[in-house]
Amino acid sequence: MDEAKGRRERPLHVLFVCSYGRMRSPTAANLFRDYPGLETSWGGTSSFAEVPVDAARVDWADAVFVMEPTHRDALRERFSAQLADKPVVVLGIPDLYPYMDPELVGLLRAEVIPQLDRLTGRA
Repeated sequence: MDEAKGRRERPLHVLFVCSYGRMRSPTAANLFRDYPGLETSWGGTSSFAEVPVDAARVDWADAVFVMEPTHRDALRERFSAQLADKPVVVLGIPDLYPYMDPELVGLLRAEVIPQLDRLTGRA
């Protein structure tokens, strides 16, 4: 981070995680992909995930947003050392919504934007 300017030198890398990487996490990544100062990616914790979370994705991330506590726990079990200095935010969004569902979008905006503003220094 460039302390003199109070800004990051590169975009904040945010990884969104759900179970299968099909509905919630890709919705979140796509919803926030144009958020200023951010780059997004997504993945799932299940072995059947469309895009499985792996060590490379965790290394890439500066912050991780998970939909449920079980996702946080699975990531901590597999990547504890890599997550040691990274915020892992539990959004508390259950697996009830299809991709880009308006209610899901509303929940994501309400839960994620305040956290992003805090992480990027906008809050």
